[in-house]
Amino acid sequence: MGSFSIWHWLIVLLIVVMVFGTKKLKNMGSDLGGAVKGFKDGMKDGSQTPADVPVPPASVTTNAQAADKTTIDVEAKQKS
Repeated sequence: MGSFSIWHWLIVLLIVVMVFGTKKLKNMGSDLGGAVKGFKDGMKDGSQTPADVPVPPASVTTNAQAADKTTIDVEAKQKS
């Protein structure tokens, strides 16, 4: 009763496949693999020293220019 036999795990696997279907399980597996790969890449990028990280070129913009790019001016109209 302490551990499950192979037959228990096969029955659980069969029920999971019947509930979710093989296509959905395959998609979940590829999504999980992509997430793990992205996490590993992020960890590699985070471990770089500041000398290794490329510095983006400085762009010259004023606060007014930056505000113009992010602000959307919309005229509100009432529904009748």
